[in-house]
Amino acid sequence: MATATGGGEEATIQRILRITDVAQESLEILAPISGYSRVPLVSLEEAVKPLVPILPDVQSNAYVAKLKCKKPADELTQDESASIMLYTMTWEPLKECLYMVLNDILRTKDRQQKLAPWYLYLRLFLNALFRLPLIPTTAYRGVKLDLKNRYIEGETIVWWGFSSCTTSMGVLQSDLFLGKSGTR
Repeated sequence: MATATGGGEEATIQRILRITDVAQESLEILAPISGYSRVPLVSLEEAVKPLVPILPDVQSNAYVAKLKCKKPADELTQDESASIMLYTMTWEPLKECLYMVLNDILRTKDRQQKLAPWYLYLRLFLNALFRLPLIPTTAYRGVKLDLKNRYIEGETIVWWGFSSCTTSMGVLQSDLFLGKSGTR
């Protein structure tokens, strides 16, 4: 069985991968995703059942996420809060980790057919995200690459994967993420 990671070098690598995967965005304009909004809103347990063939350990990790979300904040239901928690969790093997697999699918041209088993989870997860309170703030995203030629000022870009961001530049500059030196 896969386990959620805590501290150590592996956890640091996974944190860096999560916040720097912006380099994997194709910047190609794709059709919007559809279909998930037409499925019913269900419990987290029901939402992850179709994902088991793709993510064998998703049910046990959903169970852990739900236990951690017994008293959710922001007026979310336990299932909504746990769907967000599940997205943020990292487990081994990484190629079977929910956020890695989902973002890979969201970034592919043929994603519409690959997303069908994800509809119940996406409905719950997006419902939860849409219900979170809006906070006017600046969000930062960082990567140790020179991407200035990829992102032209004034151009509209679309990132298809969910992006991990921070409200603190200090987080990105910490040694746990990008540090303070090198290419930016």
